Amino acid sequence: MVGVPMINWVLVQTSEKLPSLFKWHGLHGLTVGSNEKHPSRIYFISFSFSLFVCVEPWEGEARCVIRSELIEALAAHLPPGTVRFGCQIVSVKLDTLASSPILQMHDGKIIKAEIVIGCDGANSVIADFLELKPPKLLSACALRGFTNYPNGHGLAPEFIRQKKGQALLGRAPVTDTLVFWFVVLQAYPEDSNVWKDPELIRQLALESVKGFPTEMIEMIDGSDLKSLSLTHMRYRAPWDILFGKFRKGTVTVAGDAMHVMGPFLGQGGSAGVEDSIVLARCLAPTLLEVNLEKGDRSRMVQKVGEALDAYAKERRMRLVRLSTQTYLMGTLLIDSSPMVVKLGVIIAMVALFRDPIGHSRYDCGRL
Repeated sequence: MVGVPMINWVLVQTSEKLPSLFKWHGLHGLTVGSNEKHPSRIYFISFSFSLFVCVEPWEGEARCVIRSELIEALAAHLPPGTVRFGCQIVSVKLDTLASSPILQMHDGKIIKAEIVIGCDGANSVIADFLELKPPKLLSACALRGFTNYPNGHGLAPEFIRQKKGQALLGRAPVTDTLVFWFVVLQAYPEDSNVWKDPELIRQLALESVKGFPTEMIEMIDGSDLKSLSLTHMRYRAPWDILFGKFRKGTVTVAGDAMHVMGPFLGQGGSAGVEDSIVLARCLAPTLLEVNLEKGDRSRMVQKVGEALDAYAKERRMRLVRLSTQTYLMGTLLIDSSPMVVKLGVIIAMVALFRDPIGHSRYDCGRL
């Protein structure tokens, strides 16, 4: 969450070590890409009818980044005290007289901001304020974790996804000693305690990957319990992105709050970084032109609104294409629809996305 009162604040709800997969153009645009040096080629492996199929690696690269470390890298370029951790927005409303966004925090504090950029995830309070349609639930859940190898894992720099039955298993090296993995299941666990107990999450993951290669099973068995998470998978429908209104006054959204999507392309994190670059590029000239402290309030609201509209316009079709391709890919990978439906999805993929990895070569430009 970013609020802009008399000074700039970055309000961070959590600093958990959650992983994100990035295609690298976005982080180069922020000039922090050179600090992360573990690229991965991308493979998809399918186990079916006792056959082993390995697709040739895609061109380009993906990298796994720990979000808290990315936040720290970005925060290092900001004035001290700008980033405030542990901040959770409860509600937002507009001051009817000044058209200023007023944020209600979970601790009872009130922040009167000039500009609000909601990056508060799939369950975004800011998205609700903008009256965006709520994200839809995928018929799947995701288990995620890290495994540490003190003596080195010896794995090739490859992002591998393996499919067997109703389980999709992914693995990507983060460093020479740390590996990120995830398991996507086509059903939710019936035991409600699983969502809160890391050991039960690990056991669920192990049960789900029976029949996968031994090294994958051992990786999950040796995972760091503190890193394990189990989440419902959500997505914002492509048509909701196409027709959604992403600005009200001087309030907008970015990241998952704007376009939460499944992990099937590994582009969710990158798209959020792209948002920040485009938004900064659209907003910076306006902030230089309008004096937020002493200028005419109505003029500031108008100019900032125009900048936010330009941001939404530039991002919209990129996000529609990403969300559509992600939705179609997810249907192929985890959906239990009849074969005729999947055949239709394949035809749509071929028609709409002749270059299946073109999304990885998109360059949003520099700041």
